[in-house]
Amino acid sequence: MNKENRFQFINSEKSENITVLDATMSDFSYSKHAHEEYSLGVTLQGRQDFFCQNAFHKSSSGNVLLFNPEDVHDGHSGGEQALKYKMLYVHPDEFRPLFRSLGYQQNSVLRLNQPMVDNPILRHQILRLSSTLQQSNYSKMEFESGLFQIAQSLVVMSGNFDLGTQNSKRVDKLLLRARDYILASLEHNISIDDIANVANMSKFHFIRQFRQQFGITPHQYVLSCRVNLARRIIESGKSLNQAAFEAGFADDSHLNRHFKRIYGLTPKRFQKQLP
Repeated sequence: MNKENRFQFINSEKSENITVLDATMSDFSYSKHAHEEYSLGVTLQGRQDFFCQNAFHKSSSGNVLLFNPEDVHDGHSGGEQALKYKMLYVHPDEFRPLFRSLGYQQNSVLRLNQPMVDNPILRHQILRLSSTLQQSNYSKMEFESGLFQIAQSLVVMSGNFDLGTQNSKRVDKLLLRARDYILASLEHNISIDDIANVANMSKFHFIRQFRQQFGITPHQYVLSCRVNLARRIIESGKSLNQAAFEAGFADDSHLNRHFKRIYGLTPKRFQKQLP
């Protein structure tokens, strides 16, 4: 067995409260310790053996690890194959307003009772945000979207998810105003704060109300509208670079990433299929 131990920490460019760990372990063992952050990870290869919440666990490839702040744990590779995993460290201060916007109103820190789960949606969300943070051209909106989706999954798992039932005509009118602002501003580097200000709401209250009204977060809605605009620009005969710029993407690679998530193929392949 080739012995390999590698630990790469990447700090978020958008928040000092979030760090990504990309790790490979063969013969290294963590001592028992605890973090002040939520530690959210995915086992990618091998087996991850660890102690947490007064029990021993064995995480095979694909499982999700969920350590609360101050959860004592250790860890080591549990098989012949090298262990590979990714971990997101998120300080409670980063999650707290998101949890509240999703219905968790208690003053205590939200706690998760299962340190290991098989949850494909949460696994995908953790890996996507980790991948985003390891790139250099992601937007604040993309970062906020990924973090919000993870927060929602955690609140759902805790049993405290509640979007409420408020649906007044005034809220409807304000949300429609926000939607119209989005559609008129796709080429600009707008933020969720900008859109929430148009709706005259606090950011996280706005996110909650928008999702309740339209069934999608404002982050996802903006990205979807930008991809659709880019498609129309490409269909008009303009270059991919022009499409990315006019649809509000940072660059071609940023457009490629989101275009493929919605249409299943890259803008270049889509362009080649046009008559």
